[in-house]
Amino acid sequence: MAVEPTVKVQREDFDATEEASRLTSGRKDVGALVSFVGLCRDEAGTLNALELEHYPGMAEAELGRIASEAIECWPLTGLTVIHRYGKIAPGKNIVLVIAASAHRRAAFEAADFLMDFLKTRAPFWKKEHLNSGKNSSWVDARADDEEDATRWSNT
Repeated sequence: MAVEPTVKVQREDFDATEEASRLTSGRKDVGALVSFVGLCRDEAGTLNALELEHYPGMAEAELGRIASEAIECWPLTGLTVIHRYGKIAPGKNIVLVIAASAHRRAAFEAADFLMDFLKTRAPFWKKEHLNSGKNSSWVDARADDEEDATRWSNT
């Protein structure tokens, strides 16, 4: 059975438990479910909100491509990727990745792969809004994220 990933880019929050249930409800072929929820940090109390912008249409297409790559590389039984945009307060959800498989290793690796490439290839931009009221600033890409993604070059 071909796996069709669920890919969403949305302003509204998501419920990770509800999304996980969608991948497992009534199924007996799922032996492992690995989820990752990325939250907005407060940056040691300095951040009021993180504003995420995206290129509509392009963001969904790129997330879909990354999800399809994961499905080709690992024997998944389901996959969900949700990324939010807009102003997000510290402690609130930003991104959700859930990988379902018959076995744990495939689910772990697929979820890890998805996050590495969401950080490096997905067209999202972040702006920090500080509690101090100082000018908002765009967040630069991190070299660590690029390094993390290079480990998948043999996949």
